[in-house]
Amino acid sequence: MSAPLSFDPIAEARRQWDQHWDGAATPSMAAVTSIMRAQQIVMARLNELLDPLDLTFPRYEALMLLYYSRRGELPLGKISDRLQVHRASVTNVVDKLAGSGYVTRVRDGRDRRAVLATITADGRRVAAAATKLLNDARFGMQPLDTPACEGLYAALTPLRAGAGDYDLAAPPAAKPPAPFSSRDAAR
Repeated sequence: MSAPLSFDPIAEARRQWDQHWDGAATPSMAAVTSIMRAQQIVMARLNELLDPLDLTFPRYEALMLLYYSRRGELPLGKISDRLQVHRASVTNVVDKLAGSGYVTRVRDGRDRRAVLATITADGRRVAAAATKLLNDARFGMQPLDTPACEGLYAALTPLRAGAGDYDLAAPPAAKPPAPFSSRDAAR
C-alpha cells in the first residue's frame, strides 16, 4: 500500500463538487465515495486475515452458508440468491472451495440438473477457524466501536431495503440464527 496522502481526497472531492456542481448532491457524492473506499479497506483487511486459510471473504460467506444449512449442502442457485451475487460468481467461488477441499460438488438426487455444494469436514474446520479470526478482528471494522457499527448498519438498512434486497412485508424470521460458538467447531 502506498504512503498516506497529505489530504483527504474525499474532502477535496466535496470541495470541488460544491464549487463546480449543484451543492445539493455533495453529501450524496461524499457518502457514496466513502462507502466505496470503506468497502475496499474492509475487503482488503478481511482477505488478508483469511489468506492463510486459503479463503477470501466471498469464499468465507459461501462456506458459512453451507456451515449453517441444515444438511451442510445447498444448490448453487440458492447460494447465489442468498449471497445476492451472479450465479457465475458462485460457480467460481465453489470451484475454488472445492479445489481447497472445503466443499464437494454433487448432483442433486431430486433434480439432476441442479448441482449441490456440500461442506466437507475440512470445510467445517476452516469455517470455525476463519470465524474465530474474523470475530477476534471485529471483522476489520476498527477503529469503529460497537455503537458506530450499529449506527452504520441502521443507516444502510433503508438503502438496502429500498433496493429490494429483501421483502419488507415478509414476517421476520421466527428465531434469529444462533451465533457461532467454539462448540460448533467440534461438530
